[in-house]
Amino acid sequence: MFTAKSSVVNGILATFAFGLVMAGAPVAAQEKFPSRPIEIIVPTPPGGGTDITARLLAELVEPMLGQKVVVVNKGGAGGALGMTAVVQAKPDGYTLGGLWNAPLTMTPHSQTVPYSLQDYVAISLADTAPALLCTKPDFPANTGKEFIEVIRANPNKYTYGNDGVVGMLHLSTERIFSRLGIKARPVPFGGAGETLKNFLGGHVDIYAGSIPPIVPHVKSGAAKCLLLTSKEKSAAVPQAASLTELGIPETATYLWHGIVGPKGIPPDRIAILEKAFAQAAKSAKFRQLMEAKGVTVEGSGAAEFRKLIDTEYKAMGEVVVSLGMAKK
Repeated sequence: MFTAKSSVVNGILATFAFGLVMAGAPVAAQEKFPSRPIEIIVPTPPGGGTDITARLLAELVEPMLGQKVVVVNKGGAGGALGMTAVVQAKPDGYTLGGLWNAPLTMTPHSQTVPYSLQDYVAISLADTAPALLCTKPDFPANTGKEFIEVIRANPNKYTYGNDGVVGMLHLSTERIFSRLGIKARPVPFGGAGETLKNFLGGHVDIYAGSIPPIVPHVKSGAAKCLLLTSKEKSAAVPQAASLTELGIPETATYLWHGIVGPKGIPPDRIAILEKAFAQAAKSAKFRQLMEAKGVTVEGSGAAEFRKLIDTEYKAMGEVVVSLGMAKK
């Protein structure tokens, strides 16, 4: 039966329902992500390995996100300058960082930086690669074990070039040497290219650097590589011993690249970014280009990447303290 009272009640319910629909419309629009270009801050100058990796990932991830992905270089302070810009960005998923490990797990132990482990979120680990130690052909060792024994018998006699004080190559080498109780003198340079130049020029006895630059010189007979910083062997330099072969796999350190963002990015947006960047890293093009350089493709998720960062941060802190280089 129709009554005035029922008419009022129905009107109120209709108005309430209409309000819910109208309220839901803008919310749904706001939830669409991404709806504009994404920026990846790379804390290095253009042209280096981290920059090249980030630009390749940006190219590959664009079709998956349906938006332009732009790389912006902000080098300085060992990567801390660019990483600071990342953590200070609005946590909406539109500003990310394309990093290698040093600004996250190494630099913070030796210099004051305006960010901590809690100020950023891991999104996806793209790749990992071992570093290695190489000598001239006349060095009196031909295996990893012989190399260690020569260094042990001659403490601080030999020099090794590396990527700078408290850099990845410096700390990964000292992590191994400390565990084995041996000593060589580190000589810092601006990167693998500069280290290689000084090694070939006879200014340092040992090259501590990444694999790709040294391989042509191994093939030409100008160098021999004896020790990797990884648990596994590398097909690119089969003569180099792995740390598993030396019985110290727990001291392994890798050079890696990954995507992070400022803390506070909504979980649903992290999930979208995580899936897209992991797929980009696992794509045929990325795999082909990386594996040709002796790099292992990872394409891991956020949780796995976070675990790597936290574990390595602790280990590198211990190495820095042992060297007496921890910030005051």
